Amino acid sequence: MERAHQEQDDCGCTILHVDMDAFFASVEVRRRPELRGRPVVVGGAGPRGVVSSASYEARAHGVRSAMPGAQARRLRPQAVFLPPDMAAYAEASRAVMGIFADVTPLVEPLSVDEAFLDVAGALRLFGRPTAIARHIRARVSAEQGLTCSVGVAATKFMAKLASTRAKPDGMLVVSAENALDFLHPLPVDALWGVGDRTADVLRRLGLRTVADVAEAPLGMLRQALGDAAAAQLHALAWARDPRRVSTERVEKSTGAETTFDVDVMDEDVIRRTLLALATTVGERLRKAGHTGRTVAIKVRLTDFSTLSRSRTLPTATDVAREIFDTAWHLYQVLNPGERIRLVGVRVEGLVEGDDTGRQLALGEREHGWRDAERAADAAAARFGAVVAPASLLRGAGSMNHSTNGSAADISTLVGDSNLGPDRVVAERDFDPLSDPLRPS
Repeated sequence: MERAHQEQDDCGCTILHVDMDAFFASVEVRRRPELRGRPVVVGGAGPRGVVSSASYEARAHGVRSAMPGAQARRLRPQAVFLPPDMAAYAEASRAVMGIFADVTPLVEPLSVDEAFLDVAGALRLFGRPTAIARHIRARVSAEQGLTCSVGVAATKFMAKLASTRAKPDGMLVVSAENALDFLHPLPVDALWGVGDRTADVLRRLGLRTVADVAEAPLGMLRQALGDAAAAQLHALAWARDPRRVSTERVEKSTGAETTFDVDVMDEDVIRRTLLALATTVGERLRKAGHTGRTVAIKVRLTDFSTLSRSRTLPTATDVAREIFDTAWHLYQVLNPGERIRLVGVRVEGLVEGDDTGRQLALGEREHGWRDAERAADAAAARFGAVVAPASLLRGAGSMNHSTNGSAADISTLVGDSNLGPDRVVAERDFDPLSDPLRPS
């Protein structure tokens, strides 16, 4: 279905935002045609699993991505609940991204299921932007048996808004001429960078629509939000967004986290879990050729309050043992003294990995953990995930392991990721606070 103005309104609208519809669930339905038309929910196993994706039949009953699996079952007990198959989703993602690349080399993936495209250089070959959007949608449907929604506009911000309002399986063109008419009636949380807390601040100032933000004195916005946020929101409220489609993805951090099936206080369990997470993070750093200097931990308590601590190391590292030692020290200093629902480990401030200039510390062996872990990487690449810290083989209990919100079994903690380091693997609604137009 198309929600578009007259075709001549696409003049200058060379930015496309393509977003797959209920991607994980759609891939499952594609290989199980008998599920078509039924409510399908993809999510982690266990009592604390999280919904990664829900078909539109399930969404009609209130099921949403990132919702606890138990809540989804209460809302729609008749739904078909399936565990995630990340390898299948990665394969489908590569195929879809390949279709985009056939149209233009200027493709900026935001996650496994959405991307920005700059089609200015493809107009002579494929025609107007709307024709290109139709071409992409037709190929995705014919070749992959999946549907996508496309926003066509002059800027990234407007293209993203357009694709969201074109869902499911639609196309919407927002011309530069009509941008403000489209944008200004929307609620303030339609602006990138406005999450729940920022929206509350704006509403307390009497600003409920994008038009209100556009007309508000910049000084008032600065006082409430700070200079940078105020300037960004004011520009977006007037549909100004100078950012271009970038083909370079710069990783800023790599992390992993675990939600326990049962809240824990046992330090031995927590220690083994942090070691497993550090092992995963180290593997992903080395695979991506990255190192990082800052190690951070996240601890979520039973009441859902979240604590975090970080430490910057003297030199950047990709060594799991160094990451773990730092994470464990941070946890001991934090000493929450309460039952824990979730723990996470993250390495931040990533740079291209290069250990040629690394100085040995006083008393450090010439060959140590770094060489051992790289040897384990080589063995895993040749034979599978056969090398892991011994304490991880003692049964660390039932956990749900996740990266950026996706759930998986504990066995993946010492395995490998098909999607690469810190790749968004859970289908989710766009979160402007955590991912504002991929700065990352």
